[in-house]
Amino acid sequence: MEETVSSNVSRTIQTKLVLPPDTNHLGTIFGGTVLSYIDEIAAIAAMKHSKRTVVTAAIDTVNFVSSAKSGDILTLEAFVLSTGNTSMKVYVKVESHDLAIDEKKLTTTSTVTLVALDENEKPTPVPKVKLESDWEKALLMNN
Repeated sequence: MEETVSSNVSRTIQTKLVLPPDTNHLGTIFGGTVLSYIDEIAAIAAMKHSKRTVVTAAIDTVNFVSSAKSGDILTLEAFVLSTGNTSMKVYVKVESHDLAIDEKKLTTTSTVTLVALDENEKPTPVPKVKLESDWEKALLMNN
């Protein structure tokens, strides 16, 4: 029987503070900084799912919905959305929180494909994923 792992196993949450060096001349976070955060959390989620070292194969989608500014708190959430034979598609959501006005907003969504590697750094099979919520299943249908 093929191994299946709950999407909750890979669920990962990170919090980051947007600092002045992270921002551009408009005082908003650099898109490249957000992409770096997305790549890192996607890799962690994929490693938790596969229990393997992983490499990024593709950043499939990135949607910059709104910006975050210096002083905002970013919350990134990621989980494995689907699997292939050796690959995993990870969904990442980034929200910003402006504490001064207590406003939270969606800033970025992304899907990232990562490949699991064996001890010889060759692609290796990964367990299938079992999505746990209707929201996750609907998200899969739209990605």
